[in-house]
Amino acid sequence: MIEAGPLLKHIDTPGDLKKVSREKLHQVCDELRQYIIDIVSVHGGHFAASLGVVELSVALHYVYNTPYDQLVWDVGHQAYGHKILTGRRDAFVTNRKYKGLSGFPKRSESPYDTFGVGHSSTSISAALGMSMAAKYKGEDRKSVAIIGDGSMTAGMAFEAMNHAGVADSDVLIILNDNCMSIDPNVGALKEYLTDISTSPTYNKFRDELWELMGKLPVGKTFTREMASKVEAGLKGMVSKSSNLFEALQLRYFGPIDGHNITNLVDTLRDLREIPGPKILHILTVKGKGYELAEKDQTKWHAPGLFDKLTGEIIKKKIETPQPPKYQDVFGLTLVELAEMNPMIMGVTPAMPSGSSMKFMMEAMPDRAFDVGICEQHAVTLSAGLATQGVKAFCNIYSSFMQRAYDQVIHDVALQKLPVVFCLDRAGLVGEDGPTHHGCYDIAFFRCIPNLIIAAPMNEQELRNMMYTAQLPSTDLPFVIRYPRGEGVMVDWKKPFEQLAIGQGRRLKEGKDVAILTFGHPGNNAQTAIRNLRLEGIDPAHYDMRFVKPLDEALLHEVFQNYPLVVTVEDATVVGGLGSAVLEFMNAHHYHSQVRILGIPDTIVEHGSVKELQQECHYDAMAIANAVKNLLGKPVLVEG
Repeated sequence: MIEAGPLLKHIDTPGDLKKVSREKLHQVCDELRQYIIDIVSVHGGHFAASLGVVELSVALHYVYNTPYDQLVWDVGHQAYGHKILTGRRDAFVTNRKYKGLSGFPKRSESPYDTFGVGHSSTSISAALGMSMAAKYKGEDRKSVAIIGDGSMTAGMAFEAMNHAGVADSDVLIILNDNCMSIDPNVGALKEYLTDISTSPTYNKFRDELWELMGKLPVGKTFTREMASKVEAGLKGMVSKSSNLFEALQLRYFGPIDGHNITNLVDTLRDLREIPGPKILHILTVKGKGYELAEKDQTKWHAPGLFDKLTGEIIKKKIETPQPPKYQDVFGLTLVELAEMNPMIMGVTPAMPSGSSMKFMMEAMPDRAFDVGICEQHAVTLSAGLATQGVKAFCNIYSSFMQRAYDQVIHDVALQKLPVVFCLDRAGLVGEDGPTHHGCYDIAFFRCIPNLIIAAPMNEQELRNMMYTAQLPSTDLPFVIRYPRGEGVMVDWKKPFEQLAIGQGRRLKEGKDVAILTFGHPGNNAQTAIRNLRLEGIDPAHYDMRFVKPLDEALLHEVFQNYPLVVTVEDATVVGGLGSAVLEFMNAHHYHSQVRILGIPDTIVEHGSVKELQQECHYDAMAIANAVKNLLGKPVLVEG
């Protein structure tokens, strides 16, 4: 059992934290940081982000009256310390586990989690809304948004700051600047923040100014106002771009050391008493306190299990060769295709490592781009490239593509621009939970004209779909969705084959019942069929490959020969493959009995993919049971 330190083990609420003397807060920080290392090394989870905000987490709960004062953590990767300090220390071993604590702040989990998060750049908007509501109700309630410099690149953050400056709200934005999101940050904003934080003239004058103000025999209010005016002029004089936030009418403070706990406490106490919208710029180190994480922040964002003493990341000992991850098949195949086709370019919004776009960025840096956390821009940038004859492969996680829906319709589909959208993490993603499950892309894309929507059953199919998508003859937007994690083929690097768009394939003939699958769940169906044949049941299996356009010839074959049909997909059953099959059946007056398997019309929480597929009833056993149920035969009980 992992024990908390002597101070931390007595902190069950922020009220307990407030009983600790200011001089001992550094010890609380040391113990909190060590506790996070101890838990994550053994149980897994996101790592470096929370280590970087240990002091900030302690200072916020020490100064503010939480949960009455409301803290909104952007994304939430960094909220482990917050969770441990707010009554979840002993339960933290269940973090990201099935039926355990969520890996992100979650309103239903704790009153201290004031807003559910998981996608970036929502915190300022939410905190501003809370602040405006407090003012309207006459409450002296403070609202604080904690946002990283990576999340600040998204348009939504700028929209919120633009409103905050004129909303007469008492909101504090804390900009946690560590030059990282998951991969290193990119773009002009990064350069701007570096300009502020590294200007030796500004920082020297600022420190001397505040030291002088502290010696003047004047009142606190006058000193603060006087210093603010002088500092504002100083910023404009020494830094050509340092008034960006003030231009939005946000009072800017900082930058300050985000690992100096006493200075953080003093600063937050001062800012708590200053009315109006304001921003505090703090400088932190992602992975602070664990040397390896400080040196390689991308690797240690979420390393899995590791030996905390040696830093060795623990991997399963597997003697036989294993299939690659779908993301790596995408990344390596994209390089192959780009070597063949000079008009291919790659675009990803801040996920070069997660999507494996990094391979093309390393091999062809002038043809692959990380545009920062801005999915809308990534889509329309790809559309602009497509107008000039470029085949843009735009790789976005399925759940993040939700943020660029208008751009797909307005900027791509309406203009029939042949952008290739590669949706990584489609289907159930596991421990990241409902904010990251790729449940809805089939349903929300299937209703858009001019789109081609495909899903590979294995690595070879992914390669062939990518090859087909980049051909000059493919002149429509092409969506390829594939899951997180490993595929099924060790020998996956096969020669490319052009696929007929809208054409599926019959993998197996059978009797009485047909199983129609879309994408990777076809492998679950194959396992189910092998098990059913041992019981004398022999289903047919069809891999649809495309959900738009549908293979109507194949569906006519199915409904003319099989009175019983099971469809399987790793997406919501509302509006997906099953719905498309029912629409076809109705339009052509067939009367087969159809059972739709997939993600149910409910929010699916976190757990392993195996646990969640079993819960959602589209693992191999559930598919077999659906077939037996349709045939009126006894089913097996799961578990």
